Amino acid sequence: MLACLAAATLTDLVSLAVGFAGGHVVAKPLLMPLLAAWAAVRGTPRLLVIALVCGWGGDVLLLSDTGPAFLAGMACFAAGHVCYIALFRRHGTPRTRALLPAPVYALSLVTTVALLWPDLPTDLRIPVAGYSTLLVTMAYTAARLGLLTGLGGVLFLLSDTLIATGVADWPQLPRPDFWIMLTYVAAQFLLASGVRRALEARPGPMATYGEIRSTTP
Repeated sequence: MLACLAAATLTDLVSLAVGFAGGHVVAKPLLMPLLAAWAAVRGTPRLLVIALVCGWGGDVLLLSDTGPAFLAGMACFAAGHVCYIALFRRHGTPRTRALLPAPVYALSLVTTVALLWPDLPTDLRIPVAGYSTLLVTMAYTAARLGLLTGLGGVLFLLSDTLIATGVADWPQLPRPDFWIMLTYVAAQFLLASGVRRALEARPGPMATYGEIRSTTP
């Protein structure tokens, strides 16, 4: 499954790099189902699988350029962040040091929303502010399960910030979708693999957390 995920990711990124829209349309919807299937087979918590499925819904909806599809896609990702936050709070260690101090995350949220606000379409200002709050909360709590999930949260924050700057019509890097997908796929993979590694490292089988233990070698 990871080999298939790597192939789909490579296809998507190369398609974006060379401007082949058809390759992106075909490859992008495959990414999160493959990662979710791998996570499920490995016996990871159901909240992780649901979060990845929510990501798949957002991925598919954001293939459309329409306003309603963008809002629906943002809602899917928001639901995924709620799942991640619940997962990190349930299985994480509260005293684990975050990747960055809490004030840094809070400052990034306030600064980003304040800077983007005047340039966002009026109907997107409140949804983007609410979504950004969930996103930053997820990134902050991700480190409760270790460095990998902490890095995944930060990369997710970076990827969605790139999307937001595009919506606000700010200057973009060449091939902006390439950088968005590169950071996004890396974020989701680090979150999924970090959760699996953290829970497998604890005493007792992963079934302790109410999941089906994987039989995959």
